[in-house]
Amino acid sequence: MRKQTEITIAGPLLDKKGVLTQKGYAVKPLLNYKRKDIKAPLWRIKEWDFYQVSNNDYCIQFTIGHTSYAGALTVTFFRFKDGLRYDKSATLILPFGSLGMPETSAQGLSASRKGIEISFEVDQNKRILYCKTAADKKTPAMEARILLERKHDTSIVMMTPFTEYPQAFYYNEKISCMPASGFVDIGGQRFNFEPSSALGLLDWGRGVWPFRTEWYWGSASGYVKRKLFGFNIGFGFGDTSAATENMLFYDGKANKINDVTFDLSSGGYMSPKHFSSDDGSFEMDFTPVYDRYTENKLLFVDTRCHQIFGSFSGKVRLNDGTIHEIKDLMAFTEHAVNNW
Repeated sequence: MRKQTEITIAGPLLDKKGVLTQKGYAVKPLLNYKRKDIKAPLWRIKEWDFYQVSNNDYCIQFTIGHTSYAGALTVTFFRFKDGLRYDKSATLILPFGSLGMPETSAQGLSASRKGIEISFEVDQNKRILYCKTAADKKTPAMEARILLERKHDTSIVMMTPFTEYPQAFYYNEKISCMPASGFVDIGGQRFNFEPSSALGLLDWGRGVWPFRTEWYWGSASGYVKRKLFGFNIGFGFGDTSAATENMLFYDGKANKINDVTFDLSSGGYMSPKHFSSDDGSFEMDFTPVYDRYTENKLLFVDTRCHQIFGSFSGKVRLNDGTIHEIKDLMAFTEHAVNNW
């Protein structure tokens, strides 16, 4: 099985040559990211903060991010059962470092452009997500205010190099299982989130990427035996010889697992799938209910992603040997192919 290198010593993320000082995973963000330490060309830098809040019925997503030569502020709301969907986005041309992306996930961020306002406020273990958008011909006005409460301090943090060139890297933290409370107002209709059924996810990414990338990712947040349970699974990009990003979370504890394999496109993205790990710790059947497909083309930039939401059922084994049965856990898995 693949080696899993855990990073436990704090320090700088990059050395004087802009190369990762350590490679592997951690359960807390121990390495310090400094944008000024990057030695690669500015147009290869990518930075984003992505939040998702969902329950069994609907989901809202917020993104502030850039690929240096282009960026975006986006808010998307969708309902699983009937595909009701509202999108609001503002494209940024040549933003480079103008968004002021924070160098740690413990800091907030706000931005406002072209009829869309988004803010992420961070105060210790609480995060307040806010957005307000103007109406247009396709989308009514939207306003959302959601409180996320982080009950545990564990996460999956990846320090991943790329084989294309030494200064390429991906520094990523994903925080799941954050109970959510709040609302989304869309054209006078209100959708509420309650912490007993709604949970939030942060995908915080900083790095230098090659032009073409492809990845598979899945994430879940829920409750098992009245305790917070979640998982993060993924593969496909970068040199993961030091560690995978596969992790189970239960009652605040991180449980590292090995390779998890799955093929989303085989048989069609909306066909049932099976997920299996080579160490026997993750055996799940997945029943899709909604495909949030996105596609963007602008000059030489071409991005495509199938983010499939559905229910997971099966068994997981924690590092202490405890086995939990999972039944109808709403979550997502995705397949992205990007030339960016």
